[in-house]
Amino acid sequence: MFTTRKTYYPYTSPFDPCPPITQKTYVTAPNLYVGFQPQNLPQFSPSEALKKGTLWKLFYDPYYNAREKGVRTDERHA
Repeated sequence: MFTTRKTYYPYTSPFDPCPPITQKTYVTAPNLYVGFQPQNLPQFSPSEALKKGTLWKLFYDPYYNAREKGVRTDERHA
């Protein structure tokens, strides 16, 4: 399934005195995955677009903290 949140597993040294973070995540912008803007993309209403910062639903991607994994309710279907 398409997602803008990516995960990687950094090297952890056995001699590191701190507890390791075994999994790290980062977010990529949705426009990286659209080569050109297709016709008839779903749009927000003008007032909602001003609140969200974009007219097209495909490009809307708010930042969520990694601790908020289960909170996201507006998953895009791509």
